[in-house]
Amino acid sequence: MAERVLVIGGGGREHALAWKLAQSPHVQQVLVAPGNAGTANCGKISNSEVSVTNHSILAQYCKDHNVALVVVGPEVPLAAGIVDDLTAAGVLCFGPTARAAQLEASKSFSKSFMDRHSIPTARWSSFTDSQEACNFIQGAEFPALVVKASGLAAGKGVIVAGNKDEACQAVRDIMKDKAFGSAGETVVVEELLEGEEVSCLCFSDGFTVAPMPPAQDHKRLLDGDQGPNTGGMGAYCPAPQVSEEMLQLIKTMVLQKTIDGMREEGAPYIGVLYAGLMITKLGPKVLEFNCRFGDPECQVLMPLLKSDLYEVLQNTLQGKLASRPPVWQEKSAAVTVVMASGGRPHYATKSMHIYVFHAGTTLKEGKVVTSGGRVLTVTAVHSHLNSALQLANQGVGAIAFSGAVYRRDIGHRAISFLTCSRALTYKDSGVDIAAGNKLVDMIKPVAKATSRPGCSAELGGFAGLFDLKAAGFTDPILVSGTDGVGTKLKIAQACDCHSTIGQDLVAMCVNDVLAQGAEPLFFLDYFSCGQLDVTVAASVIEGIAEACCLAGCALLGGETAEMPGMYGPGEYDLAGFCVGAVDRGQLLPRLADIVEGDLLIGIASSGLHSNGFSLVRQVLDRTDLQYSSPAPFGRPGQTVGEVLLTPTKIYSKILLPILQNGSVKAYTHITGGGLLENIPRVLLPELAVDLDASHWRIPAVFSWLQQKGILSEEEMGRTFNCGLGAVLVVGRQDAQQLLREVQAQEDAWIVGSVTCRQPGAEPVVIRNLQYSLQAGTNPCTDTSSLGNGLVQGGGICQKKTKVAVLISGTGTNLQALIEQVKKPSSSAEIIVVISNRPGVLGLKRASMAGIQTRVVDHKLYGSRADFDSTIDQVLEEFGVEVICLAGFMRILTAPFVKKWNGKLLNIHPSLLPSFKGVHAQRQALQAGVRLTGCTVHFVAEEVDAGAIIAQEAVPVLANDTEESLSERVKEAEHRVFPAALELVASGAVRLGEDGRIVWSITDTALV
Repeated sequence: MAERVLVIGGGGREHALAWKLAQSPHVQQVLVAPGNAGTANCGKISNSEVSVTNHSILAQYCKDHNVALVVVGPEVPLAAGIVDDLTAAGVLCFGPTARAAQLEASKSFSKSFMDRHSIPTARWSSFTDSQEACNFIQGAEFPALVVKASGLAAGKGVIVAGNKDEACQAVRDIMKDKAFGSAGETVVVEELLEGEEVSCLCFSDGFTVAPMPPAQDHKRLLDGDQGPNTGGMGAYCPAPQVSEEMLQLIKTMVLQKTIDGMREEGAPYIGVLYAGLMITKLGPKVLEFNCRFGDPECQVLMPLLKSDLYEVLQNTLQGKLASRPPVWQEKSAAVTVVMASGGRPHYATKSMHIYVFHAGTTLKEGKVVTSGGRVLTVTAVHSHLNSALQLANQGVGAIAFSGAVYRRDIGHRAISFLTCSRALTYKDSGVDIAAGNKLVDMIKPVAKATSRPGCSAELGGFAGLFDLKAAGFTDPILVSGTDGVGTKLKIAQACDCHSTIGQDLVAMCVNDVLAQGAEPLFFLDYFSCGQLDVTVAASVIEGIAEACCLAGCALLGGETAEMPGMYGPGEYDLAGFCVGAVDRGQLLPRLADIVEGDLLIGIASSGLHSNGFSLVRQVLDRTDLQYSSPAPFGRPGQTVGEVLLTPTKIYSKILLPILQNGSVKAYTHITGGGLLENIPRVLLPELAVDLDASHWRIPAVFSWLQQKGILSEEEMGRTFNCGLGAVLVVGRQDAQQLLREVQAQEDAWIVGSVTCRQPGAEPVVIRNLQYSLQAGTNPCTDTSSLGNGLVQGGGICQKKTKVAVLISGTGTNLQALIEQVKKPSSSAEIIVVISNRPGVLGLKRASMAGIQTRVVDHKLYGSRADFDSTIDQVLEEFGVEVICLAGFMRILTAPFVKKWNGKLLNIHPSLLPSFKGVHAQRQALQAGVRLTGCTVHFVAEEVDAGAIIAQEAVPVLANDTEESLSERVKEAEHRVFPAALELVASGAVRLGEDGRIVWSITDTALV
């Protein structure tokens, strides 16, 4: 039968204990009192508000809630007799009695106990008078520089002085200034020991001790063991400084002697005993005892415990440790890094929001906030200590809260011990020169296969040579590019698939060089790792060589760097460097030649290429998928890993002849930064581009990522290529011929056009991206017929209704419309906002939403007809299908209204047909009506007279003013205008030939 367990405490130690207990099949629920944000409603774990200081109430609570076991984390309840009281009340409790807990609660008792039982410790003396303590410090024959408050001081009552004067000042701080309160009424002054400080903990059932792996705590606040002492800034386990022989000696001379001594003195010790030790030249000596798990030692020990913790605790309480000792993971190391709030330990900032929690956190108004002191403990486990430290630091790096303080060198003593304990050879240090030579021999043939005119691609020299004249150049400009593969490497390493990652590296560099119109000539690679795996490295570099052949460049050389400690097992990194050349007259981009009206040819990507993989991995973490899982995207039979590792396309051989014929004005590689960041790199600041995502095929992997990651359109456009690996800017007259040339070898489409960039507007606008992502893999057919790159011809993709909004001012109704069309379910897309006044707030609203803007200033036109004609030209340019007038303060001419009949919507601030014209609210108040509102209607030649699409009523209150009524009507407008637009855009409502509303759906609720 599964039991309920109560853990006493609220720190990282208690979170670790609760986490480990919750893994037991014997445990139904773990309650933590008081707990923290990390233990609040986390699976089996939840917090309890029961008082832990009133033992009678606590005992009754345990009985009422069927708590089978209480586990005490901190020292204060133990010293207060919580185990004695709960046991007397019939509640099973894990931990030593108050009398046994004196080993920690009174340092004076502890030192006397060690002397009585010949347990090795530093020389010492205790004092209740500060002057006597100072006299002892000044006259001791040993360095009496360690001053301790005898009582409990939350693990911070020890001061290690640098000299006798500092030690005396510490005595005065503790005894006179009450730095640690009543804990310092008695002080212990002891000898400063030299050696390696370690923590050795054990389970004890009163007779048998079962040691845990030795650990080492880091007390000092700052890296390099600098700064003041703290309760602990991190720990690691096991400590290699403690050999098996030394651990056996500690067990015999310290742990077993202590347990036997306590039993002999009538205080059997049952629970966890923590011995803080100094490994001196004369052997181990006890610095202090703790009567519970250490914090943060507990956080490195629990992940290494292979046994069921609940069973271990029960075996301890039942005296069964001799026959059932706990089992620990072998060949594993754990590192814990403590993140404290700023200024710890003297001052701890509170109530700062954090992102991840483990220790000193709490919930405030549903949010996780710091509660001061040690806030988080980040633990990592790995087969190597170095790697565990790196992982822990990576975890810390992913967490942020204001004033965070943490160390980056946890485990540095162990690393120093392991690396400096004996004389080393270069191979001992992890660098295998013979393996490196073997790799060079393996890759020489594949590199030579990449030879081309101008280069023989022979490896082994100090540098590589390339003859530009032999390559056929007369007036060349050299072009260079360098890049890496990013965290796509993580996936390749996790899948143990290394053969295609080389193509990614070459493609990223070569495709960049193409942006200048250059032919790639030669390539160099950089392969770095912690330990060279010749087979893996050869697979990667063979892939690089094959990609060089595809790109038409030579693999001229490279560097293989074996750097032990820089990378974890199996990890490596890549960088590439490509040099190309272009004759001076063919250099790209030709910025001055790019003009409004030029078209964009998009060339298909193979998928993600090599960008955005940190986000991809984060999205994948949200799902239950593994890299080996069948892919919900991609071809049938492909795994997730196989789709994600699809290599980046290399465009050089396809595009070079096209780039060199002079018709292409610019080429852009869609790399890091996606469509939004890369296209502007080949445009002058006064130009922008208008893309229509319904004009190209978007691979299913992008649709899946957008859905599972709940990624915004902007995030998609700024992170991924969204199906376009490269984009060409070409003249309208050359577009069809160039498109056919590209399509002869690669999928390509006309995807948009160059426009003039309005002040404050974004340089790239992508229309229909949300819809196309939702459409998944359905391709738009017959894209070659897109003569102007804006109008769909013969495709099967259903597009959203293209909407223009005309404004004159702040655009509050415009904002409501923008929010509506952002919704995935919307049938409308705002493609342009036109204002008759420059610089108004509504233009800024549009630009911030990524919508193209135009200003047609009515003051610059001699007649209303000329003004309307210009508006009409803009609408035609954008292929507008519906127009919304949102605070547009111009009366449109009859020819304009007639042309756009049934497509022109306006909103009026009254319930038409009442109160037409201006000052509608004033008219309503003067008329004494009790109900007014707003109306969306089709525009007719007569002002405010068109067929009504939707209305919303607003009551007129007794104390209403024109201003207060207008505000409430405006709120209604923000609701009804978007709703009316949806009715028209979706086809649910249209204007009949007789000028009346026609509903295309039944049972529609009128707004």
